[in-house]
Amino acid sequence: MSNLSAPHFHDEQAAYAYVEKRLWTQGAVCPHCGGMERVGKLAGKTTRVGLWKCYQCRKPFTVKIGTIFEASKVPMRLWLQAMYLIAGSKKGISSNQLHRILGVTLKTAWFMSHRIREAMRSSDMPIFGGDGGAVEVDETFIGQLKGVPKRRAFHHKMKVLALIDRDTRQARTMVISDVNAKTLMPIVLDNVAREARVMTDEHSGYRDVGKFFAAHGTTSHGRGEYVNVEDCTIHSNTVEGYFSIFKRGMKGVYQHCGEQHLHRYLAEYEFRYNNRSALGVEDTERSDRLLAGVVGKRLTYETASARA
Repeated sequence: MSNLSAPHFHDEQAAYAYVEKRLWTQGAVCPHCGGMERVGKLAGKTTRVGLWKCYQCRKPFTVKIGTIFEASKVPMRLWLQAMYLIAGSKKGISSNQLHRILGVTLKTAWFMSHRIREAMRSSDMPIFGGDGGAVEVDETFIGQLKGVPKRRAFHHKMKVLALIDRDTRQARTMVISDVNAKTLMPIVLDNVAREARVMTDEHSGYRDVGKFFAAHGTTSHGRGEYVNVEDCTIHSNTVEGYFSIFKRGMKGVYQHCGEQHLHRYLAEYEFRYNNRSALGVEDTERSDRLLAGVVGKRLTYETASARA
């Protein structure tokens, strides 16, 4: 039987119950006063699905309050379908495709996608290389900055930095303004343990890395060297592979991304990479982990549309 045959993808009552079970692990919680003991589910014939009432503060509530679902008129079952499809598509799924599959407008599908990407964002990842392992660091360029004329080099492109911990096999990505040492080094110092072995290419922005970390291994891509001939652990091929997945998705599926939205697309690819099948996380568990991130990440249409 297809995973999409599950009741919570087709029945609204089952969809709310599915979300409540995963977000309210200790039972229903009133988002207005935090009460848990004097709450009850309303079940009248004209009562909307998923409605609860707190008899402490006398206010009604649903599990949607304080999440990416808040104030959305899209049925919960369609939200769960969209989350499953985005979490399970290695290179992403376009808003046009979601619009056709879910039967919602293109504008709604676009907004849903950005809310879901917001739920994928994480800010509590541990420092990389804490056990003295290897951490790969590299930057890449994509698209074009608005208002910046095209040039022969990368100055007109958007810039992305990525770090990958080889031991935990986790990635961390961020949008950066430039690739100078004054921008790169503070990020590396904030995210990598001092006992780590840092692996980079020959870019001059990393020339001082060896002063702060246990070791600094480099390869010269300009000379066609991608693995050090004397020490095969010195390379940045893992992060290059990550960029390959990211760029294939961005160019082949999304095709265009404005600078104001790039951080959310990075969060999407980072989330799927950090919760991939190679780490034992399959589609259902991955979508459940995504669901756990919806709390406290409400995004309005105006915020999603505005420039960063």
